[in-house]
Amino acid sequence: MFSTVPSNPSNPSNPSNPSNARGTRKAAVTLALAVTAVLAGTIPTAQAAKPAKPADPAASHAGTSRCGGRGVDSDALIRYESDIVIKAPLATVWKLQTDVERWPSWQPPVTTAERLDLGRLKAGSRFRWTTPAPATPTTPATTLTITSTVQELRRHNCILWSGPAIGEGLRIDEGVHLWTFRKVKGGVRVHTEETWTGDQVEADVPTATAALGAGLDAWLHDLKTTAEATPAARAAQPRLP
Repeated sequence: MFSTVPSNPSNPSNPSNPSNARGTRKAAVTLALAVTAVLAGTIPTAQAAKPAKPADPAASHAGTSRCGGRGVDSDALIRYESDIVIKAPLATVWKLQTDVERWPSWQPPVTTAERLDLGRLKAGSRFRWTTPAPATPTTPATTLTITSTVQELRRHNCILWSGPAIGEGLRIDEGVHLWTFRKVKGGVRVHTEETWTGDQVEADVPTATAALGAGLDAWLHDLKTTAEATPAARAAQPRLP
């Protein structure tokens, strides 16, 4: 996933006018996507850097997360992981995450998404999705096309996919993305990890990692916001006397 900045509807400083709020959201997404596009103009010499720590170290799975015995690329220089608890039924969260073609309806940075095969999502399924990257002083505006293949899937438990992201002037050779879902008191804990590999992004590991982290945190935020707004989630919440 590529970088975006989540909105904060509970912040009283946000515009109350819906059109203004959408404009603020769009501007934030565009600004953060520029971080990803800047990767196309990074220096050609790879920089040594340690993999980034997750946003919440206490929630780290210490690289032990797996789906069907498989995980992200253990040798990748660019990696990030994060967690969130969503107050919604597991079936609701799972449905949102695996209904790929509906991603654009709740994730502003995903402009298109399509399945490349028929039937229920499963190991071997492929899907293609796009996200814009605006122009920078060193790169033209482009659209990144990501073609993902599901490597592992355990219903209501985990999903692992991988694939390249390619745009004019910007390329990630392979992203490997893992999601796990666990029932906890009050909802579902969603854990995500992703790694990137490729000469271009590895030329500036800190910048690439920052872009990756912003994208994953925003994805979790959008998933939580959407899932908790569903009728099933509202009905599952305890009512005050």
